[in-house]
Amino acid sequence: FASYYGDHMVLQRKPAGAVVWGRGQPGAVVTVALSGPGGLIIVEKTAQVKGPSRTWTTVLDPMDQGGPYALMAKQGLENVTLRDIYFGDVWLCSGQSNMAMTVLQVANASQELAAATHYPHVRVFAAAPARSEVELEDLERVDLPWSIPTAAENLGHGNFTYFSAVCWLLGRSLYEALGSPIGLVEVAWGGTPIEAWSSRRVLQACGLLEDTGRAWLLKPTSCFASPLSLALSSSTFPHQHLSGPQTPSVLWNAMIHPLLNMTLRGVAWYQGEPRLCPLGCSSPCCPTGLSLASLFGGTGEANAFLHTDQYNCTFPALIADWRQAFHTGSAAQTEPLLPFGFVQLSTYRRGSADDSFPRLRWHQTADLGVVPNARMPGTFMAVAMDLGDEHSPYGSIHPRDKQNVAQRLLLGARAVAYGDKDLVFQGPYPTRAILEVARGLLNVTYSQELICRQRDAQAFQVRAGKSSPESWEREGTADGCFSPPQVCCSSQGSPCQWLPAPVVAVRSHTVTLALSGCGPLVLGLRYAWAEWPCEYQACPLYNPQGLPAPPFL
Repeated sequence: FASYYGDHMVLQRKPAGAVVWGRGQPGAVVTVALSGPGGLIIVEKTAQVKGPSRTWTTVLDPMDQGGPYALMAKQGLENVTLRDIYFGDVWLCSGQSNMAMTVLQVANASQELAAATHYPHVRVFAAAPARSEVELEDLERVDLPWSIPTAAENLGHGNFTYFSAVCWLLGRSLYEALGSPIGLVEVAWGGTPIEAWSSRRVLQACGLLEDTGRAWLLKPTSCFASPLSLALSSSTFPHQHLSGPQTPSVLWNAMIHPLLNMTLRGVAWYQGEPRLCPLGCSSPCCPTGLSLASLFGGTGEANAFLHTDQYNCTFPALIADWRQAFHTGSAAQTEPLLPFGFVQLSTYRRGSADDSFPRLRWHQTADLGVVPNARMPGTFMAVAMDLGDEHSPYGSIHPRDKQNVAQRLLLGARAVAYGDKDLVFQGPYPTRAILEVARGLLNVTYSQELICRQRDAQAFQVRAGKSSPESWEREGTADGCFSPPQVCCSSQGSPCQWLPAPVVAVRSHTVTLALSGCGPLVLGLRYAWAEWPCEYQACPLYNPQGLPAPPFL
C-alpha cells in the first residue's frame, strides 16, 4: 500500500467511496478485498498495475460508518493485510506552527492528554515535514503512522511535532457531535508561507511567478511587499532561488500532492503571513532589528513571509486549486466543493503600530470580511483575535488556547460541511451604516444581536472628510502604497488619518459612534484594526453565543 495506508486508519464513509492505491509488479493484477470481523468478504475489487509508475488504484464501494474491517491487497501469492480499519470522516489539517503546536503545548495539556483515551475511534496520522522541487507521488516519510490516541506520546510527542492540537480538538469535537469515526491527517510545517503550499498554477494565477527561461522565481513586488522579495530584488541580493521550506511550491510537491488520491471530508487550515519590513527600514510601521537570516528562520506567523497584500488572491486560489486536485485525484470521490475551514490570525505584539496582522486578517476573507462569500464558497472561519496569550512560553505568536479555536471551527464545520442550517457559526457583522450629520453620529447596524463586553474608544475608527471641497486633499503617495486616491481632509498635516470613533451606545443590533475630526463626511470605517485589538475574550462586540464580531474595513 501507499505510505499513508496502515492499521487503525479511517477511510471515508459514504456517500463517497474510499480510494485505495499502492504498488506492484507492472502488468500484474491486484485483488483488493475488504472483510468484516468474521472474515466475510464485503467488497472485492481488482486493479491492474500501471507500467512506468508501478502503481495500482481502486475505489471501494461506499460504506456506512463503522468497523473494524480488514483490508487486503493480493498479487499472485503475495498479500498485505491492514487491520482495525474504520469508515468515518477524514479531515486534512495543514498550515504552519499554530497548526503544528501539539496537545502537549496547549492550555490544560495534562487534562487533554488524559482525556484522549476516551476517543479510540478518533484516529491520527502525521506526515513528516518534507520539501521537493518536483511533485511527488507518495510521501517521503511518515512521522506518525495511523494510531489510536491512547498514548500521550501520540498526541504530545514534542513541541511543534505531532500531534496537532487544533486538529485533534476539532476531530474530537466532530466525533462527539456526529458519533462517527474520525480520521485526522496532519501536514504542517512552522514558518512556511502560503506560496510553499501552493501549486505553480496558483502562483501563476496570482501573478507571482516569473519565467526566466531557466527557472520559475517569485516576482518581487513594490511597496509593502515582503522584505524577502524586496531584498532579493535589490542590488545586494539579486534574483535567486529561495531556500528551504519557504521556496514556492515545495510543500505542495512533497506534502500535498502525494495525498491527492485520498478521499476527504474536509480541510482545516491555520496559516498566515504578515508583512515584515525591508532591511534598513525605519518607518513607524516596521519592527527594528531584522536581518535577512531572521526572515528565513522561526516557526511563527511573523517570520519569513511573502506577498501579504496578494493573500486575497493566493488564499482563494489555493482553496480552489486544492479542491480541484483532490476531486480529480480521488476519481471524483472527494466532493468538488470540499469544505475548507481556517483560523483567522490571532495576535502578536501588544501596542504594535504595524498593520500587517489586520491586513492579513482582512485578506484571509478575500477582502469581504466574512465567509462563506462569493469568492470563497464552502468555507468557514474561526475568529481568534480575542485569544491572545502574551505570556505563552512559545511566544505570543503561539497562543495556548486552542480549545476555543477548535470549538469555533467545529461550529463552522457543522454548519458548512454538515448542513446544520440553524446553527450560528460566526459572529455579528455590519450590514449598513447611517450617518446623522447634524448630530455627528454614525449608526452601524449588525446582522445579529450584540453583546458589548468592553467599551474601547479605539475599537472603531473613521476617516473623515470636510463638506468644503477646497479643504479636501487627495490621499495616496507617489509609490502607490495605499488604496486608490480618494478625497479626505487633513489632520495635523497627515492626510487621511484614521481617527477614533468612540462608542456612544450599543443597542440590540446597532452601535452608535461619535464622529470626531475635521469634517462630517465618513470616507472609511474600520473595526478591531490592530495587531492586538483586545484582551483575552474581551473584544468589544460578541453575539449571545459568545462569538466575536470579526474585524472589518
